[in-house]
Amino acid sequence: MSSIGDVLTRLEATIEARKGESPDSSYTASLLSKGAERCAKKFGEEAVEAALAGATGKKDELAAEAADVLYHLGVLLAANGLRFADVAAVLAAREGVSGHDEKASRGK
Repeated sequence: MSSIGDVLTRLEATIEARKGESPDSSYTASLLSKGAERCAKKFGEEAVEAALAGATGKKDELAAEAADVLYHLGVLLAANGLRFADVAAVLAAREGVSGHDEKASRGK
């Protein structure tokens, strides 16, 4: 079984490879060609679907929707010139910090 890191690394490589493909032949390329705003909207739609699946306790549906969320997050990151490593760095910096303290440090 692959680790989540391995899977995300392969997913990111696939997204990167699809950037140069025709939007007519690649769903990823079609999303990226519509810009970051469209990528963000699609990510949000998938996040809501995952939340609803989680609220109803449908584990298989939640796992499938969470996979969609991770894919669309990868596309949104790519649309903004970011990588999963950038997110991992932020998470690593937060390790050992209380969630309350971290949130308070962001200010308003």
